[in-house]
Amino acid sequence: MRRRELLAGAAAALGAPALRAAEAMPGWSDALQREARSILDGAASEGLDPADYREGPVEAAFARYLHDLHLGRVRARDLGFGVTVPVQDGALVTQALQEAVAAGRLANAVERLTPPLAQYRQLREMLARYRRLASAPTPVTLQAQLVAFGDLAPETDVSDEAVKRFQARHGLEADGVIGRATTAALAVPPARRVRQIELAMERLRWLPQRSGRPLIAINIPMFRLWAWNADAAEASPALAMNVIVGRAMRTQTPVFADEMTHLIFRPYWNVPRSILQNEVLPAMERDPGYLARHDMEMVPGADGGAPRVRQRPGPKNSLGLVKFIFPNDADVYLHGTPARELFARSRRDFSHGCVRVADPPALALWLLKDQPAWTREAIEAAMNGTRTQQVNLSAPVPVLLYYLTALVSPDDGLLHFADDLYGHDAALERRLAARRR
Repeated sequence: MRRRELLAGAAAALGAPALRAAEAMPGWSDALQREARSILDGAASEGLDPADYREGPVEAAFARYLHDLHLGRVRARDLGFGVTVPVQDGALVTQALQEAVAAGRLANAVERLTPPLAQYRQLREMLARYRRLASAPTPVTLQAQLVAFGDLAPETDVSDEAVKRFQARHGLEADGVIGRATTAALAVPPARRVRQIELAMERLRWLPQRSGRPLIAINIPMFRLWAWNADAAEASPALAMNVIVGRAMRTQTPVFADEMTHLIFRPYWNVPRSILQNEVLPAMERDPGYLARHDMEMVPGADGGAPRVRQRPGPKNSLGLVKFIFPNDADVYLHGTPARELFARSRRDFSHGCVRVADPPALALWLLKDQPAWTREAIEAAMNGTRTQQVNLSAPVPVLLYYLTALVSPDDGLLHFADDLYGHDAALERRLAARRR
């Protein structure tokens, strides 16, 4: 295939500016071509496939590699994810390539365009480790497996603590018992874990860089929330807690980013139409006293519309005693819950799409830390008072709901794996495979 045709074939992935830049570049020196080929041959270390960059002029292949490394091979929005990389990042790929060629060192562009998140670097290290496990003989004993995975020290007998550590890292109940779920997790081939890490690295390329502002992040399949103070290291969250997310089969929590603006103490719960039709109305037909027993009431609809049902504030309210609002099209928010027992489950997809948090007072205290009047005592009083009260944040706080089934947890610095709760890994696998056809 001619050079022009190969460059045109890369246009869809690279975009017009990068394509024009690649076309305009003079022939690379032998040294640059050797460096480019060496970097492309090592693409697997970044969770990419070296085979994707073996055809065509090395200039175009290398430009495509930089694009994939920095922005990802698949666009988040094509999978229904509401996180987008700023448009100017595409121009950054072109600029970094041009400057690296001018400097005679292509590694400059790689260093500049590698995702800056510490999580990405940590997963890259774990990817190398699990590739070594995948290429080694399969351990035949439980002791050998736990040693290989790093849950047991070499030449040490199997202990409950080692088993519990393995279970905790794989989203299982950490009871030290080798039951069906633990046996299944032990049987997952390291090659499959390699793929989970690669998919997680791909998704990290979609995320915006840290802005130096406070941040709340929720990893949906691990049912976990972390909050960071401004400029805090990724390994040092100020707050961490379990969460409950949307049901896998019917009411999945969406993946997106937005900004929290306010919270409401003692909120009303306006029952969504779908829940009203599918759950509340059938329950009212079976039990005429259903509304009264659940502190619910009928109220007029907006602008003379159909009456609606809402639940009054209080300990029975499905939102708990506080909800945290980041306005979005999906009408998803964070809130408390009276169903405290569900947080003890290892799998926690029980909601209708919103996210229930295990410690609402702690989250409220963190969000209001720059408003001295809102002490822990004041927050508890507002939650247990007699009126509904909105409190605006002094500045919006970014909120990220994301989806990684492989993660070096900020809680313990260990590599954790989760089940593909919503099938997003499988969907990304299919999209990546379709690119190669």
